[in-house]
Amino acid sequence: MGKTKELSKDVRDKIVDLYKAGMGYKAISKKLDEKVTTVGVIIRKWKKYNITVNRPRPGTPCKISPRGVSLIMRKAKNQPRTTQEELVNDLKAAGTTVSKKTIGNTLRCNGLKSYSARQVPLLKKAHVQAPNQGTGIDGKMNGAMYRKILGDNLLASTRALKMGRGWVFQHDNDPKHTAKATKEWLHKKHIK
Repeated sequence: MGKTKELSKDVRDKIVDLYKAGMGYKAISKKLDEKVTTVGVIIRKWKKYNITVNRPRPGTPCKISPRGVSLIMRKAKNQPRTTQEELVNDLKAAGTTVSKKTIGNTLRCNGLKSYSARQVPLLKKAHVQAPNQGTGIDGKMNGAMYRKILGDNLLASTRALKMGRGWVFQHDNDPKHTAKATKEWLHKKHIK
C-alpha cells in the first residue's frame, strides 16, 4: 500500500477546532470527508502534545518489530551462547532481514550485553619464539634436509607403529616434496 497524502495544517487545525466545539469523531469525519481513524489520530496527537503538525522522528525507524525483539530476547535469555548469526537467521526465517550489528544494538537496548568471540592467534608466543625446536632444522628447509628427516624418522616410525605395507605417505606440492631427488628417494625406498 502506497503512502497516503498528508493533511495540510489548516485541515488539522479545523479538525481540532471542531472537536473543541463539541463535535464527535464521526461527525467531524463526515463534515470534512476524512477517515474517522485519521481524525482520531490528529485529535489524540493534539491532546498529548498540544500540536497538530507531525513531530520530527528521533532517528531511523526500528527495523525489528516488537515481536521480533521478543523472539531475540527469549532466545538470548534461554540460550546465552547463541551467536548473532543464529539470531539473524531466526529473524530471516520470520521474515525480517537485519545485520549482526542491529542484533547487537537491540540486545544492548534491552539490557543484555552482546560479545564478539575473541580471536585467538593460531600460534602462541611460545610457538613463534621456538619454531624449529626439536626438529633439528636451522634456517629454511630444503630438499636435502627434507630427505634426511624422512630417512631418520619415516621408516623408523612405520616400523615402531607396526603399520606393515598398507599405508600411503601423503605430502603437498611443495618444491622440496616434488623435487626429482626426493621422488627418486621415495621410489628407491618403495614408498607410494
